[in-house]
Amino acid sequence: MTDLQRIEKEQYQLREGECYQDFLTLMLQFIGDPQPELRDDLICTTFYEWIEEDGSRLTETELRGLLAVLTDERHLFYHIGSEGDESVFTRAFSVLPIGLIVLRHRKKPFLDHAEFQHLKHSLLRYYKEEKDLRGYLPEGGWAHSAAHGADALVELVQCQESDAAVQLEVLAAVQGMLHNGIQIFSEEEDERIARIVDTMIDKSLLPQQEVADWISGLTHCADLPQSRGPRIARVNSKNFLRSLYFRRGQISRGNILDAAILAGEAKLNRFAIGKD
Repeated sequence: MTDLQRIEKEQYQLREGECYQDFLTLMLQFIGDPQPELRDDLICTTFYEWIEEDGSRLTETELRGLLAVLTDERHLFYHIGSEGDESVFTRAFSVLPIGLIVLRHRKKPFLDHAEFQHLKHSLLRYYKEEKDLRGYLPEGGWAHSAAHGADALVELVQCQESDAAVQLEVLAAVQGMLHNGIQIFSEEEDERIARIVDTMIDKSLLPQQEVADWISGLTHCADLPQSRGPRIARVNSKNFLRSLYFRRGQISRGNILDAAILAGEAKLNRFAIGKD
C-alpha cells in the first residue's frame, strides 16, 4: 500500500531500477483485498493509469501475460458461484483490468484468434456464473460485479472480432443477469448494463429487428405467475429499459427499437395507467 501511495504521488512513474512486473505481481496478489483503499483506490486506479491512461507503459507481451493471470481460477473465477463472502472482491476487481485490456485491443488489436476466443469465453462465462451480485457492502466497499462485468462487455462487443454471433451471446448473458433470480439491482447497475445494448444500437452491431426481438423477449417474465424470481426479472428488466430509453436521447415512436422499448416498459410496469 505504501509503495502504491508513493507511485500515485509520483504520477504513476516508477523510479530507476524498478520494473512494472514486480508491482503487477503484487497487485494481482492483493487485487481482492477486503480493504477498499488498497483494492479500489490504489490497485484499481493504478491498473487504469498503466493500461488505459498511458498505454505505452505496458507492452503487448506484458498485457498478454496479465490477461492470462486475470482470467484464471485464482482471479476471475476464484470461488465462482459463491455468495456472501469476500471472494467476490477478487472476481469483481479482476474483471475491471480485463475490460481495460479489451479496450487496448479494440483500439490497436494485438491478441491472436485463440487469445481473443479465450477472452470472450471467459467474460461470458463470468457474467453467467457470477452469483454474488451485491453492490456496495458496509464492510469492504464496492463489489459491484454486475456493473464491472458490464463495463468489460461494452468493450468486447466493439472489437472487430465480435460478429453477430458474439453480439447475440452477449445479449443472452445480459438477459441472464437481469433475470438472475437473486438480486434486484439498486446501485445503478441498470445504467452500466444498458450501455452494452446502447453501444450495439449506436454502432449498428446487430440489425434493429434482432435487438427489438430480444427486448420483447425480456418481457416474458411478466406473463409468469407472481413469485420472487419473476419479480426480480420484471423489475430489473423494467429499470434496464428505462435506462436504455433515456440513454437513447431523442425517441421516435415510429422507430422499431424505440417502439420495442416503450412497449416492453409498459408490459413490465405493473403501475402503468390502466393497471392499478
